Amino acid sequence: MLTQTRAQSPKELRALMLLGPAFVAAIAYVDPGNVAANVTAGAKYGYLLVWVLVLANVMAVMIQYQSAKLGVVTGRSLPQVLGERLPKRSRVAFWGQAEIVAAATDLAEIIGGALALNLLFGVPLVWGGLIVGVISTVLLTLADGRRQYRFELVVIGLLAVIVVGFLAGLIIAPPDGGAFLGGLVPRLQGTETVLLAASMLGATVMPHAIYLHSTLVIDRHGTPPAEGAGERAHRLLKITRVDVVLALIIAGAVNIALLVLAATSLYGREGTDSIEGAHAAVADALGPVVAGLFAVGLLASGLASTAVGSYAGGAIMAGLLHRRIPVLVRRVVTMIPALAVLAVGIPPTEALIVSQVVLSFGIPFALLPLRRYTSDRALMGGFTDGPLLRWASGGAAALIVTLNVALIYLTFAG
Repeated sequence: MLTQTRAQSPKELRALMLLGPAFVAAIAYVDPGNVAANVTAGAKYGYLLVWVLVLANVMAVMIQYQSAKLGVVTGRSLPQVLGERLPKRSRVAFWGQAEIVAAATDLAEIIGGALALNLLFGVPLVWGGLIVGVISTVLLTLADGRRQYRFELVVIGLLAVIVVGFLAGLIIAPPDGGAFLGGLVPRLQGTETVLLAASMLGATVMPHAIYLHSTLVIDRHGTPPAEGAGERAHRLLKITRVDVVLALIIAGAVNIALLVLAATSLYGREGTDSIEGAHAAVADALGPVVAGLFAVGLLASGLASTAVGSYAGGAIMAGLLHRRIPVLVRRVVTMIPALAVLAVGIPPTEALIVSQVVLSFGIPFALLPLRRYTSDRALMGGFTDGPLLRWASGGAAALIVTLNVALIYLTFAG
């Protein structure tokens, strides 16, 4: 038995070494936009919207697996497949909406990091945004083919900090089990809960993560060889399923923990409708150590997610426009809207929540083509999505579109 275990260990070790792309993509699911949306939802409505996060995380597992599968099987990312199949005008238009999504993503990440630096060290918000942008640019220099694994390790390290920072409060203030189970029953209470649900959905199932995951697996595993591609794809997809499930269980737990922490410790308190107010309330309710860990988690979230968001933006442009621009140039351009928001004094938490709603509107543009391509036998061969996965992804797209239509109607009707 000992000999057999020793014989298997190198194989198991190689399999573990192939994990990582989904953990990078999962950073998109624990970014500062998630913090703003989930803390606001828990502080204002208690456990009411727990079901939104559970449903969003289930959808995220399915969608991220589809994106990774497209990259593993075809050796092309979702933006590359779109770039090959869309006519020029459609490509440019599609890229335009994807860049708006990328800008909304950067807005959330940089504002969140700036808030964290302000809470921890009193750094002015604009300077904090600049610092986050510079550090994320340094992180991006690791994200090339030869150093991809290093980039993944750094991001996974930041994810560990996020987990500790955002889950620490639950040790001191455990959730109410009965109320939590009640929050699993789907229901809404008026226009604001629709806005929050759309925001939470946009913060959880993020468009740039859908585009990015197919790129990450290619950058990590390379393109399929001319021979033996099917056997290789089978092996990588087994590992990818484990990668996606593990990464998104962690991300889902963090998101639910944020809402539950707010519902347990902040519900009904004045001033908890902002991250700054929530931080102060956490300090008052749970002590400065937990509040400090919360701010450190927010900082790690901002740093990691803005690097990953810029990575995604570069992949989208390269795939759709067949152009690449230097990392520094792209970083400067995408930082401008976030720094402008900070400079003019727009409330940061409100800007974060609105940015997540914008992301929610971008999800169908990423999800519908992904569903179409992973169901295309000419493209995917024997790895085409089965009927159950096609129906499930179609249902997810329909739910997101319906929620966004309801949001528009309720906003203007009210």
